[in-house]
Amino acid sequence: MLVTDRTIHHLNKTFRFKDKPTDVLSFQNEDAFFSGPGDIVISVETAMAAAAQEGMPFDLKLKKLLVHGFLHLCGYDHERSVLEARRMQAVERAYLKLLNS
Repeated sequence: MLVTDRTIHHLNKTFRFKDKPTDVLSFQNEDAFFSGPGDIVISVETAMAAAAQEGMPFDLKLKKLLVHGFLHLCGYDHERSVLEARRMQAVERAYLKLLNS
């Protein structure tokens, strides 16, 4: 789901107790807004700003955020430890390589 910064800020504050916008949030099925394994919410404004700052095309940034959110739904959590962050980044790169080939 693509949303505004205001919406993702509200979701981040409500569900993660972080009073700021973010680029992507994932909600496991118990918190999901729709049926299925969960939801991925991406802030278009934050994604656009990050893409510009990183000198990256917007569509590639969206792919990266979608893969990142998907991995959270699969149980990966880069905030758990440095090792888990490295593991998640390696899997992200592998999926992005598949998507871009």
